[in-house]
Amino acid sequence: MKLFKKSKMLVAAMSLMLGVSLVAGCGGTKEAPKATNEVQGTVTASGSTALLPLLKPGQEEFQKKYDKVTVNIAGGGSFTGQNQVAAGSVNIGNSDVALQDSLKDKGLVEHKLVGIPFVFIVNSDVTVDNLSQQQYVDIMTGKITNWKDVGGKDQKITLVHRAKSSGSRATIAEVVLKNANFTDNAVIQDSNGAVRSAIASTPGAIGYVDAAYVDQSIKALAYNGVKYSIENVVNGTYPVYTFGRMFTKGEPTGAVKAFIDYVTSKEFQVTYAEKNGFVPVTKLKK
Repeated sequence: MKLFKKSKMLVAAMSLMLGVSLVAGCGGTKEAPKATNEVQGTVTASGSTALLPLLKPGQEEFQKKYDKVTVNIAGGGSFTGQNQVAAGSVNIGNSDVALQDSLKDKGLVEHKLVGIPFVFIVNSDVTVDNLSQQQYVDIMTGKITNWKDVGGKDQKITLVHRAKSSGSRATIAEVVLKNANFTDNAVIQDSNGAVRSAIASTPGAIGYVDAAYVDQSIKALAYNGVKYSIENVVNGTYPVYTFGRMFTKGEPTGAVKAFIDYVTSKEFQVTYAEKNGFVPVTKLKK
């Protein structure tokens, strides 16, 4: 009888061990839960329209890589982007000017994105191909109002450019006008694309756009005898450019950091920057 009881106990113990072994074995066939930091969420950005030709493909490619992220990018001008990110309305403020003094105590962090060259463009009926810096200044400040005064035909000059909230305007004021005042006698548009369209349809018109917006609908002018090219920006002979920047309120995290890391990466910049009329930051001296 005792032997029988011992046998039953032994069988029970073996069954228990086998059961534990089977459970462990079954558990071993499943994939272990992955410790994941998968990027997800929504990224909102606004500001510089000059940067849109670069950030739009950035948005598209990033969303392909991270299908749980939505990136929303709007224009509105560089100062608008800075103000909105400072106010917490967006995650990123895109800008082609340095941070304005009034926001320097708001905890904004700058991330340099790319070099942005600007080009002066005219309506295709304008016969002038080149202007000196001083001639650009005289036209933009209203001192010269007819193309005949700079070697062209007898035709009224119509200035088309950007509003005061525009980083493009601020760049031209600093780099070309040396902070002289623009004439008030001008047609104001709210984006680079709108400036280009207005110049293309207005005889005698002149203005400036980000190089990425230059196409066959208008004519690009040389600056001090030098035509725009990425090579001429890099070698210092074409000085009309600025840096594209992305501002965040504090250091970025999560999807916002992932997006900024992606568009500033060598992988993205080599593929998309020059193709879209921008200069990779690594190629610029300052």
